[in-house]
Amino acid sequence: MTPVLESANRPVNDGGAADGDAANGARPVRPLAAWIRRHRTWTVLILVFSLGVGLTIMAQLSPRGDSFPLSTRNAAPDGARAAAEILRSRGVDVRQTDNFGATMSALDDAAESGAFEAGDGTGTTLFLYDRNGYLDPVQLQELRQATDRLVVVTPRLSTLSALDRDISPAGVVPSGVPILDPGCGLDDPAAAGAVTAESAYLYKADLACYEPTEGLGGLYAASDDGSLVVLGSTQVLSNRRLDEHGNAALTLRTLGASDTLVWYLPGLADVVAEDTPKTLDQLAAPWVSFLGPWLALVAVLAMAWRGRRLGPLVFEPLPVVVKAVETAEGRARLYHDAHAVDRAADNLRAGTLVRLSRLLRLGPEAESSAIVDAAARHLGRTREETARVLEGRPHTESELVHWAQQLESLEKEVTAQ
Repeated sequence: MTPVLESANRPVNDGGAADGDAANGARPVRPLAAWIRRHRTWTVLILVFSLGVGLTIMAQLSPRGDSFPLSTRNAAPDGARAAAEILRSRGVDVRQTDNFGATMSALDDAAESGAFEAGDGTGTTLFLYDRNGYLDPVQLQELRQATDRLVVVTPRLSTLSALDRDISPAGVVPSGVPILDPGCGLDDPAAAGAVTAESAYLYKADLACYEPTEGLGGLYAASDDGSLVVLGSTQVLSNRRLDEHGNAALTLRTLGASDTLVWYLPGLADVVAEDTPKTLDQLAAPWVSFLGPWLALVAVLAMAWRGRRLGPLVFEPLPVVVKAVETAEGRARLYHDAHAVDRAADNLRAGTLVRLSRLLRLGPEAESSAIVDAAARHLGRTREETARVLEGRPHTESELVHWAQQLESLEKEVTAQ
């Protein structure tokens, strides 16, 4: 009997209970959803980490840019990415380098790959923008010899002297001249037309274009054989101004004449450091070795002549009481040493007017004109005579002494009456 009762108290099957729950509208719980619900914090952290890794990978794989002026990777207004992309679309192999070694390697690779073949009109063009003058004459000569065509933008005097002495700086484009016409017979400028002239430099050469005034120099200068081109404007190549006037045409014709274009922007790594720093003897002028000892001797004699031997320090308890007469004498000596006649006269006049105002009972706020009038009435003189004394303007020290005596006499007369 007992086993029958125990079996009756047990549930018949579990499936019936599940079917009952389903019949009541309850949804079955999925294992994945339950796990996410129990580990929601870790789930959020994993998602955030995965998103960060994905963004980092995308940033690394995307083309890197920079902020250097006239850089082919710079899409800012002062960059030259637009010009480089247009040149690439026309079949020009544009390679940007940022140091001398990489530039020479790029030029050598272009020559070995057959990009330079004499007589076929193609070759390698080197674009150089050394705005800080990092390259020395030896490096510039090596670049000139390693390329078929060299285009230099706004070069310095030292750079031009090392590349071609026939081209020299000639100043800047006058203000108020926004554009310039070619005005020459060279093919590239004549085909490009007018270009932007703001903030541009001028260069003198036998072949010069874009001259604001005849004989003044041009924005575009070339050597006799055309292997060196000097462009005096960065605005013509920049992203901001490339689509204005004939800027794009001049850029493409000047830089796109060759199959390969090496775009070189020198940096600090290109500065040639000396093996040993220069000594003071090497830095000093040649005359220092002869006159230096004499100048040192004269300086020692001057110090001995003008120097003063100071005695021992005297300790005095503070605060120190200084008499008014000592202060006045000290200030008078300072005025005398500085020849400050005007300053001394102003102080004497101010002191006399303050004392006269007190004697004539005019009050501390009385003006100088009122004091002059009161003193004239008190002494029975004309205003002009009294003003001549109180408003005098001595110019020399002797006149200052005589005028001070007159002020003292006037003040005594007012006191006596």
